[in-house]
Amino acid sequence: MNPVTKRGIFDMTLAMVMSGTIGWFVLQSGQSPYNVVFFRCLIGAPVLALLCLHLKVFSRSGLDAKRILIAAGGGVALVMNWLLLFSAYPLASISVTTIVYNFQPFMLVGLGALFLGERVSGAKLGWMGLAFAGMLAMTVSGTSLSGHAGQGYLTGILLALAAAFCYAVAAFVTRRLRGTSPYVIALIQVLTGIVILAPFADFNALPSSPQSWAMVATIGVVHTGVMYAFLYSAIQKLPVMLTGTLSFLYPVVAILVDILAYGHVLTPGQALGGAAILLAAVGTTLNLTPRHLLPGTRKA
Repeated sequence: MNPVTKRGIFDMTLAMVMSGTIGWFVLQSGQSPYNVVFFRCLIGAPVLALLCLHLKVFSRSGLDAKRILIAAGGGVALVMNWLLLFSAYPLASISVTTIVYNFQPFMLVGLGALFLGERVSGAKLGWMGLAFAGMLAMTVSGTSLSGHAGQGYLTGILLALAAAFCYAVAAFVTRRLRGTSPYVIALIQVLTGIVILAPFADFNALPSSPQSWAMVATIGVVHTGVMYAFLYSAIQKLPVMLTGTLSFLYPVVAILVDILAYGHVLTPGQALGGAAILLAAVGTTLNLTPRHLLPGTRKA
């Protein structure tokens, strides 16, 4: 394995570990989703700006008014994604929310088929069917709880699905910005977040302890600026297949964090449904067909 690939694997692994821990930081901050996302954007923006300056990408970003508007539109979708995702954590748990959030690939496939006329293969339809079966299993397992707990769980799943859709929209919009540095796109997106969330942030309920401020600051610096740096560095170094494979470290880390921090262990039904969703997401992301999973079907 060459040194560039090794460094790419390291960068991608680190980025996914960071992503998998964000739920814990959000819950430990004690802040509303609006405040967390606002401060994520406010703190993350200067970090991303410094990164853009360091990499000297402003001069070759190819930005014009149209591209800025497209990036800002993607920023609205991305901010909505964060708001919905962070709102789902306390309702459905970090584990369940993160697994459901991995419906993104199917929604992106749907957007491509609807707006770009992209062909949906039989294999992808099969993976979608498996994912929906997994979703049904997870929903039934959680909503069997009685009273408010069951209602909150279902609300959490719906919020996570809505977050996945908003992320797919943001990714779909970003496709139209090929040739523009992803660091610049990310900077425009968080700047957009500052503008649209400033009226909704509750400045009368700011973090009241150094620990809470540390959680919010970590989300802004580490989970936004630093995480983007490692993620995009890895994408530039690794083939798509390897990048897609390593991206599924994110839900694995999130599940482990949820178990270790809060003792939330998936029920058998949730685990079975979650495994089906993640397997289907892997298959869709890597363009696999069922024969790829059968022994003895690969070419020597």
